[in-house]
Amino acid sequence: MNIRIGNGYDIHRLVVGRPLILGGVEIVHELGLLGHSDADVLTHAIMDAILGALSLGDIGHYFPPSDPQWAGADSLVLLTKVHQLIRERGWQINNIDSVIVAERPKLKSYIQTIRDRLSSVLELEPSQVSIKATTNEKLGPVGREEGISAYAVVLIRYHN
Repeated sequence: MNIRIGNGYDIHRLVVGRPLILGGVEIVHELGLLGHSDADVLTHAIMDAILGALSLGDIGHYFPPSDPQWAGADSLVLLTKVHQLIRERGWQINNIDSVIVAERPKLKSYIQTIRDRLSSVLELEPSQVSIKATTNEKLGPVGREEGISAYAVVLIRYHN
């Protein structure tokens, strides 16, 4: 079986006046993530992992922040486009493992909803999508609540 692995990372600054979107789910919080699109760090990390598995570059190549058409874009729409890119090449996602790093808010009550949303968009079983959350133990910009970051790893397999 032909398999590939990719990893992704993203971080965005927390600011007043923006919604906090993670994995396509709006999270109740007084701060949101700043970015050209909806700044969904989890979905961005997953997209970069998928693209990296096939050496297709990163999301900035496909959805550059300099292009006004992506301003405020729903990252789940972008994820659908990335998923289509790999499917057109005969690949499918085997599984995703990811972690969101944030001091606040606590994300435990949102994890299942995020997992369901992402698995639906990617046409996967929820058991194929792992979403974890942790803090940065008050260290660095994430620990100081200046931002939120996410890491993702994806395993894809060639499917003819």
